[in-house]
Amino acid sequence: PLSLSLSQFQFKVRSVCVMTLTLLVYPTVCPDREPGLQPWTPGHSEAHHVTIGYGRKVILTSSATVHSIEILNGGKLVIADSYRPILLRTKHILIGNRGQLHIGSPDCPYKGNLTISLFGRSDDTDAEHSYFGRKYIGVGTGGTLEIHGQKKLSWTFLNKTLHPGESEDNSYLFERGWGNRGIIVHVIDPKTGEVLHNDRFDTYRSKEESRRLAQYVDVVDNGMILAMVVNDEGSNNLEDSARKILTKLGSKDFHRLGFRHPWSFIALKGNASSAVEDHAIYQGEPLSHLSLLSLPSSLLIFPSTSPSQCLSFSPFHPPPSLPLLLSISYFLDVCITEAEWTEWFDRDDERGSGDWEKLSDLHKAYPDRLCSTPMDIQAESHDGVPSNETGDVIYKSDRDYGFVCLNKDQSHGLCHNYRVRFLCGKLVRPQASISIERLSNSTVLELAEPAEGWGPGDKLVLASTDYSMHQAEEFTILPCTACGPTQVKVQGKPVFLHMGEEVDGVDMRAEVGLLSRNILVRGEMEPGCYGNEACKFFAFDTFGGHVKVERGFKSVQVSGVELQHMGQQSMGHYPVHFHMNGDVDQKGGYDPPTSVSDLSIHHTFSRCVTVHGSNGLLVKDVVGYDALGHCFFTEDGPEERNTFDHCLGLMIRAGTLLPSDRDSKMCRDITQGAFPGYVANPRQDCSKVLQICCFPHISSPPSLSIYSLFPHIFSHRHSTITLSPPSLFPNSTVFILSSHLSSPLSLSPDSSPLLSSPHLSSPLLSIPLLSSTTLLSLLICHKQGLTGRHAALSHLHDTHLSSLPLSSPSPLPLSSLHPLTPSPHSSPSTPCSSYQITSRVFFGEPGPWFNKMQMDGDKTTIFHDVDGSVSEYPGAFLVKEDNWLLRHPDCIDVPDWRAAICSGHYAQIYIQTRNPASLNMQMVKDEYPDRPLTLEGALGKRKHYQQFQPVVTLGKGYTVHWDQAAPAEITVWLINFNRNDWINVGFCYPTGTTFTIISDIHNRLTKQTRKTGVFMRTTQRDKINQSHLSRGYYYWEEDTGLLFLRVKAHNEKEDFAFCSVKGCERVKITAVIPKGSSPSDCMTQAYPLHAEMPIVDVPMPRKLPSAKLRTTDHFLEVKLESYNTRFFHIKEDFAYTEVNGRKLYQPDDGVQLTVMDGHDGRLVESKGFRNSILQGVPAQIESYVNNLTDFSIVIITSKGRLVTRGPWTRILELLGADKTLKLRDKLTFVGFKGTFRPDWIRMEVDEERAKIHQVLPIPVVKKIKL
Repeated sequence: PLSLSLSQFQFKVRSVCVMTLTLLVYPTVCPDREPGLQPWTPGHSEAHHVTIGYGRKVILTSSATVHSIEILNGGKLVIADSYRPILLRTKHILIGNRGQLHIGSPDCPYKGNLTISLFGRSDDTDAEHSYFGRKYIGVGTGGTLEIHGQKKLSWTFLNKTLHPGESEDNSYLFERGWGNRGIIVHVIDPKTGEVLHNDRFDTYRSKEESRRLAQYVDVVDNGMILAMVVNDEGSNNLEDSARKILTKLGSKDFHRLGFRHPWSFIALKGNASSAVEDHAIYQGEPLSHLSLLSLPSSLLIFPSTSPSQCLSFSPFHPPPSLPLLLSISYFLDVCITEAEWTEWFDRDDERGSGDWEKLSDLHKAYPDRLCSTPMDIQAESHDGVPSNETGDVIYKSDRDYGFVCLNKDQSHGLCHNYRVRFLCGKLVRPQASISIERLSNSTVLELAEPAEGWGPGDKLVLASTDYSMHQAEEFTILPCTACGPTQVKVQGKPVFLHMGEEVDGVDMRAEVGLLSRNILVRGEMEPGCYGNEACKFFAFDTFGGHVKVERGFKSVQVSGVELQHMGQQSMGHYPVHFHMNGDVDQKGGYDPPTSVSDLSIHHTFSRCVTVHGSNGLLVKDVVGYDALGHCFFTEDGPEERNTFDHCLGLMIRAGTLLPSDRDSKMCRDITQGAFPGYVANPRQDCSKVLQICCFPHISSPPSLSIYSLFPHIFSHRHSTITLSPPSLFPNSTVFILSSHLSSPLSLSPDSSPLLSSPHLSSPLLSIPLLSSTTLLSLLICHKQGLTGRHAALSHLHDTHLSSLPLSSPSPLPLSSLHPLTPSPHSSPSTPCSSYQITSRVFFGEPGPWFNKMQMDGDKTTIFHDVDGSVSEYPGAFLVKEDNWLLRHPDCIDVPDWRAAICSGHYAQIYIQTRNPASLNMQMVKDEYPDRPLTLEGALGKRKHYQQFQPVVTLGKGYTVHWDQAAPAEITVWLINFNRNDWINVGFCYPTGTTFTIISDIHNRLTKQTRKTGVFMRTTQRDKINQSHLSRGYYYWEEDTGLLFLRVKAHNEKEDFAFCSVKGCERVKITAVIPKGSSPSDCMTQAYPLHAEMPIVDVPMPRKLPSAKLRTTDHFLEVKLESYNTRFFHIKEDFAYTEVNGRKLYQPDDGVQLTVMDGHDGRLVESKGFRNSILQGVPAQIESYVNNLTDFSIVIITSKGRLVTRGPWTRILELLGADKTLKLRDKLTFVGFKGTFRPDWIRMEVDEERAKIHQVLPIPVVKKIKL
């Protein structure tokens, strides 16, 4: 214990030093208010070369034109924040060593209107700068560029659909229902559409109301529009005076208005010939089924009225031009809008006194499944025979009481067993409505967010939501005092449909991007193209301005700026270009980190933002629109930590710079640098380059697909996505693959999903080699297909890139897609006009859209569903249904997607082979030796080496076989392996082969390789598990021809990296193979010798509860099994069905049918049929199946020895089974009763055990067959 004397304690207290820290907060000083700035008014002379240097600090206070501005050696230029617009014209601005240009600051954004206009031609005689070129704002070594415009919302979503020609300006809606009886009158000014007055006259209650109606109509001025409608009842006390004055107005039916007659009327007072009227006679009793009575009257007053515009039942002759549309609709007061039969109920049976199916008893037994006052009743026996045809004497069959059959009334002493169902309907109350819409040349947009900073005169772009990116439309904002925070009025009307809602769970909303900012940097353009190679392809001038940042700059922060007519069709000259800057965040000494944000980059001639050799850049809230070539572009690939957050890209056209920019014509015509006689093949030489990650060895698919993504499933606000060097395809999870990919695309398995597509001719985003770049919420959309919304290629958080042109039709077998919902403007001849495609995920199928599905990328697809929003199983992985390298016994099949939902630890290996390189590889997982995966390689067969890229389950054993003699050199790369991750691999070689095996680490950035260890031969196979960094062991099993070794990672890797912190760990096998060796296929010798029992290492995650699902669409998980068990000589049969965790065991031998409603997945009933029924005349089971309602899911299991032949098997065909499949002792079957055959119908048969474990999409819908 510590002892402390009083004097010591007092000393220590006196030794404490108490300090008070006072923080002084200084007021923000705007750059143009800084002391010591000298006013600068250079005037207007295009010959004036300006140099600001040697500590000189100046402020520009008015418009100016100069030849050039160079800010050097401590010079400083500030632009005054003036209430008068400032236009600065110059050929270039160079910010050199210790030079500074300031326009606003983060705490004091620029509020005025400033335009920096860069002029000049590509063929000017002036000497161009060796680094920056011409027509630029250049930030050199030691330079500072600070531009901060006003903060504005960069882009958002359209929240209400706009139809072509639609205007929603000053609309008026009047609705009245129950409690507003009588005649409702509106007086409307035909010139403005304004409702001058409205009143209601209860002519059912009193004659005084009838007289008041006559007086009211009489005093209305001629030329006014009168709109009238009867709500509920208006004739009881209607007098002749009112009838006569309405007849004078032009009514032909009002004089005979009777009790509860629906009536509507529109007329211009004083012009009886203009009247439009509708009238019907009330029938006095409820109507059944879908008998909605609607009486709309419409009056269109417009100069070019046509039958298609006039919605009335009577012709109308319009007066002079009056821009007004008025419509009235009326609904009958007691009208059943829907009536349908309930399910069948069987509460009682024939035992006892008889079969009692009383309504009161059924209400107690099924309180939520039966209406209180049915409209009708039906009863039938369980064989499906109506009660009036069974021969029984029925005691009572009444919709209000129920159904009763008494045994004592029957001659044979026993009733049949009956079931009943009831007809239930829904009533609606009376409703009258009047809507008025003005037709004006303006449109009000409903936005998803408040339009912060948007004002009159600003320009915006509305993205296309149909097949063509060219359906994007530009608008100018108008003043609107009546608009709310999320509304803006724009000039003009849309020419195209723009979706503003979710359809079938898919977010179809168009993006709305703001193009205007109060600071504009633009290039001055010539009226047409001139004097360069680009004129072959473009009729317009493509020599715009550009902003370029050189290595060693002091500070660059740009926000709130509009860049127009920027970029040049030449290398290195882009609207915003960070060139070879190294680290530009805190790692490079920049605090705050370098960023560009709140930018609008539109109508540009070469990309939007280019990041080349620079790391740590933040690109946020940037809108790119109408650009040539890749919009958001990382040039080399090793760029790291670059973040694209909440960016939007629209309408990106083909450009000439790179093959991946070009369309087919450019690809053929541009052959500079190629060997003599070269003829380009656009599909291989241009289109094959991946547009999001420009991998050089991905083939281009041949045809077009029609899929679209559920965007909401990737809405994690703080996800971080990392792309990997494409030349290695490093990480293990693949999100989107082309049907014609020769290699998979990859991501970190712990990252949120990224989608990619390899075949768009003018991409928005190009990331050709990326090891650690962060993309927050990137949505790359390519809008195409027959109708409807774009196909989404990438969604990483809030960044949207839309509208990529296609060089040729190309399929998108996108993982996690939602197919297009038909638009109301679909051509009736298209298949989309009839059906939907509803899968959220689809891995493609062999056929005209996806070729043979035999490319390696097709086979190895996998992605990680982190939150369960795709599969409903959080943390699960979706894999191809036939990839048994990744599957385990508990995986859940999703036949609708050609996929399976699995769990596990996954990574990837690259197997590079040389001598020969033209061979194919088979890889087998020891747990499933009869399910090999055949890979053709990512490269062409004529290459000097080949690369295979299988995704593997960690901690398992595999063997590898070849269709030729084994390669003399194999290099195994460990991709996404973390420290101590491993797999065991047996490579097949010919007898007599000798080996040299080493391990090394390869750094792809420095291109340096370091040897780390050697592998020694062992005679004990188990010893291969004792490998460590410097020494490993291999086991050569000559009897089988297998070389076994453990491939293990010894170093940690960083998050989102695909290799370790020290580089990519590899194992290199060099073999001396006897000449003339036969193909190295050791499958027959290897198995069953090395077969292992399948084991589930990672349990399957729990399914999300329905309350957490974001849509009404969901999965129904079904598991059914029929099997034998043996305990010594005792053999027992078991069969069960499990639906969403509820298990139903089959009690008797025969078959058990479990029925579920295909609309909502509800379990209807489960019924067994013994073998004795199946062996005889199977009328009972046939009648049961025939009487099932359409859209019924039927699950069948068998128990005991199944009756495999006989008439009963016809029901399997009725439920969708393949008639050619032969039955065996054990049967499990998932079928469907309906007018079409879903893809998920499945049957398994076996002698010992039949099992199905899969999910079914609910509701069941018919889909387009591609």
